Amino acid sequence: MKKYIAEMIGTMVLVLMGCGSAIFNYGVGSTAQVLTVAFGFGLSVVAMAYAIGGVSGCHINPAITFGALLSGRISGKDAGMYVLFQVIGAIIGSVLLYLIVSFIDTGSASYIAAGGDFATRTGANGCQPGVGITGGLIAEIIFTFVFVLVVLGTTDSKKGAGNFAGLAIGLSLVLVHIVCIPLTGTSVNPARSIGPAIFEAVYGNMGALNQLWLFIVGPLVGAALASVVWNTVADKE
Repeated sequence: MKKYIAEMIGTMVLVLMGCGSAIFNYGVGSTAQVLTVAFGFGLSVVAMAYAIGGVSGCHINPAITFGALLSGRISGKDAGMYVLFQVIGAIIGSVLLYLIVSFIDTGSASYIAAGGDFATRTGANGCQPGVGITGGLIAEIIFTFVFVLVVLGTTDSKKGAGNFAGLAIGLSLVLVHIVCIPLTGTSVNPARSIGPAIFEAVYGNMGALNQLWLFIVGPLVGAALASVVWNTVADKE
């Protein structure tokens, strides 16, 4: 049970800090804002990797858990429980952000969008203006593939990066966000998308929930591809 609770706490922190960086920096309209949000997510992963990595492995992402399952690094039971507690953690993180925003006068706090823009009041994901559903899905598949491939490679028991794995994973998440934020706000993590989408609906905007399938299917497909590629590369050496 300790490792499941660790996953819940880690995912809560990821959503609280990552989505919080988007909420309290008025979305992702400028290069500075993109970098702020990217590092918000990346540094959260680095911090949690060294905080709970020794307990649960610090997946804090159903896509990583799925990739680990397909690579034979985790049992089906543990994978299911990991995902359940990750989603619970994401919802808790979203609850905390919702409570914080509820006590802020958004009319005076110009850094929080009062409208229904994505990645402002809740950190919810959504295809950005000009990006179609197909383009968003392809982006999520590609960038989750890259991210999960880094995770599988750096955490491999024989070929991995050892104590530097957490740093490499966090920085790779920063890189993925820098490129993907202008496209979908960057999910590459179904749990991270579920919590904020629920609270975007609470605000009366159903757009995030309507597109939520994209941020579940895309990352899982990307994780599966990363598992196949890593298993193939590892077996050749």
